[in-house]
Amino acid sequence: MSLTRYRIRSSAGLGVWASLLIASQGAVALAQLSPYAPSAKELAANYQRANDIGRGVTVYKQALTPNWLHEGEKMWYVNRLAGGRFDYVLVDCAGGKKSPLFDLKRLSGVLPAPVGKKLDPDTLELQSLAVADDLSTASFRFSGKGYKLTFADYTLAEAEVPEAAQGGPGRGQGRGQGGGQPQGQGRGRRSPDGKLQYEIAAGKLKVTKIDGGGVVFESKTDQIAYANWASDSTHLAAFRLLPGDHREVALIQSSPSGGGRAVLKTRQYDLPGDKLDTFETFVFDVSTGKELKSDLEPFFVYGLPWASPPSIDWWHGGKSFLVDFYERGYGAYRIEEITLATGKHKTLLDEREKTFVDSTALISRVRPDQNEFLVRSERDGWGRLYRLDGTSGAVKGVLTPSGWVTRSLDWIDDASGRFCFSANCTRQATAPGSVPSPTSPSTGEVGEDPYFIHWFTAGLDGSGLVRLTEGDGNHSIRWSPNRKYIVDTYSRVDLAPVHELRSGASGQLILKLESADASEMAKAKLPLPEVFVAKGRDGKTDIWGVVYRPSKFNRSRRYPVIENLYAGPQDSFAPKSFSMVNGMQRMAELGFIVVQMDGMGTRNRGKAFRDVCYKNLADAGFADRILWMKALAKKYPQADISRVGVYGTSAGGQSATGAMLFHPEFYKVAVSSCGCHDNRMDKQWWNEQWMGVMGPHYEEQSNITNAAKLQGRLMLMVGELDTNVPPESTYRLVDALIKANKDFEFVVLPGLDHTSGGAYGERKRRDFFVRWLLGVPTPEWK
Repeated sequence: MSLTRYRIRSSAGLGVWASLLIASQGAVALAQLSPYAPSAKELAANYQRANDIGRGVTVYKQALTPNWLHEGEKMWYVNRLAGGRFDYVLVDCAGGKKSPLFDLKRLSGVLPAPVGKKLDPDTLELQSLAVADDLSTASFRFSGKGYKLTFADYTLAEAEVPEAAQGGPGRGQGRGQGGGQPQGQGRGRRSPDGKLQYEIAAGKLKVTKIDGGGVVFESKTDQIAYANWASDSTHLAAFRLLPGDHREVALIQSSPSGGGRAVLKTRQYDLPGDKLDTFETFVFDVSTGKELKSDLEPFFVYGLPWASPPSIDWWHGGKSFLVDFYERGYGAYRIEEITLATGKHKTLLDEREKTFVDSTALISRVRPDQNEFLVRSERDGWGRLYRLDGTSGAVKGVLTPSGWVTRSLDWIDDASGRFCFSANCTRQATAPGSVPSPTSPSTGEVGEDPYFIHWFTAGLDGSGLVRLTEGDGNHSIRWSPNRKYIVDTYSRVDLAPVHELRSGASGQLILKLESADASEMAKAKLPLPEVFVAKGRDGKTDIWGVVYRPSKFNRSRRYPVIENLYAGPQDSFAPKSFSMVNGMQRMAELGFIVVQMDGMGTRNRGKAFRDVCYKNLADAGFADRILWMKALAKKYPQADISRVGVYGTSAGGQSATGAMLFHPEFYKVAVSSCGCHDNRMDKQWWNEQWMGVMGPHYEEQSNITNAAKLQGRLMLMVGELDTNVPPESTYRLVDALIKANKDFEFVVLPGLDHTSGGAYGERKRRDFFVRWLLGVPTPEWK
């Protein structure tokens, strides 16, 4: 394997980790390695280190919050530095220069110092800081009091300054499922002209005059759930609820805080196959009393049908409106236009797939003034933005490249005819009909992690693609108010964040603002994970993951491997951005090599990569995961894949148990928390999204159905008040395991919701792996 694919990265000042990993690559004969099995004293030290690692260590300048001035021509930010120091920075964006925001020596001379003490200019902590747009004054709190500073002469006056966090502008993601705002009981009841209002009582819609002139209209149709005024103040779009089963699930709170009897808690919870709430569409003409039932068939609303009303967008100047919805089984996503005059519907979008249309990645933006809408679609196998005609629904253009996975639509600017989006890029690609210039190349370079998010602008005809972000890492950006500049922050799991000021037009680097200071990590010898890549089941596709080793890694020992597993198709999960210490590193400190990767069936690598999951959640990418770990062991003989453990929560809990049932030849120990062990017993929308409508494949892939296949060591944990995955899913697996006469451990967590177990669960998880993978007794906990 080439070092391009198995590369080791290190940032400036962090070379100690690189040397550790390089040393581990030395050719060590397997026969020379002894299994790692710590003594009781060493194990106790490992537990202590797992708890303490990173304590007292800080990475400075991890985040940078721009505070824009002059519409973005200037900005300021604050750095918290080692030794309790603070750095206040002013940036001239157009000139590409940094300078101090304050003369801290002058400021410390006018600020009141504590009695008997002298202020250190470098350690002035100014809270709730705000700066005037013309840089004439600044207000802040210091030592509990508010002040206003005049920059011209550094005069200081006490002032009322509210406590507030510093922050910059946020970023909207636009319309998701449905559009507009649903209007129902107590919402949006006043007509646009301010003369009428409606209310819904006992399922009937009643319109009255606001000035008290009496009832204008009362619907004959009952079971009206939601309504929305048209701009003419005479028509209402309304939806009639056709109730589903409304079946409930129950929870037992065994240990209520006040004592006494256990408490039974019930709530409505739709399961796959249940009859769901659906909605019929109506048009009410208040002026004539006419009620039109649309010819659009009843539809259900994605998510929680009893709590999520249909939402609409008014269309063609208020003469019609749009509704969008998924068909049952998520094989189709539709946008329908309903005409007020007739109630007739016209299909503008009928997005259909042989597998599923992904509701969790929907981007849909209506543009009434342009008579068009934008929709993210995977019709060619990639998540791309399509521009559709608002009258016919015909494709007017494809806006983002094939081979890329569009992740967000940030903004649209009709004046310039451009839009901004983010994407991760799984292979080389260019915009339709254009070739990016050398200053704005396509991403997806050989060797770059294809999951890294980059940011782009392009024309609304799909031309003129410009890449805004360049660094080899996972990117997030913040726009200046005038959209002339961006602050780009990027990092990797093995690179602390870098902050840059770039042009919002060309992506050209204007100024390197800051690089995070991780020197304390180096001094504390805190390890960084390694990015590792190996081929998947098809022998062609790269599977990307990360490897965590103990900070006291001994290259002459063989360490059990533990996989942190989550295979939900709604995203990808192996970390891509920097964090100082996480739970996987803490687990590794006990004497394990801990890994996480994204196998086939997960998102952000194209539709074919993910379609593996369709009606096949039990697959969980195991074929890819096992090959990945075998490749890891081939390169690093210290990875002992004869001792492999796995843990996960929720869908990860389902998969962790599934590893023991369907792949016992490889996985030997598992800890499974709050798992969905049978997809018939979990929330309707998530399971029907990937498994389709109910069929025999649900039972065939159930952990409960396959409980008798258990080999190895399994621990199950569940919160008794789990409101996400009903806990009976775990209870019934326990029942099936008992009936199959299987040995396992079961931990019920009273009073806890959907959880990995908290501190107690983490201790149980660690102990279980130590006992059954390291093969040594755990400490005697007092």
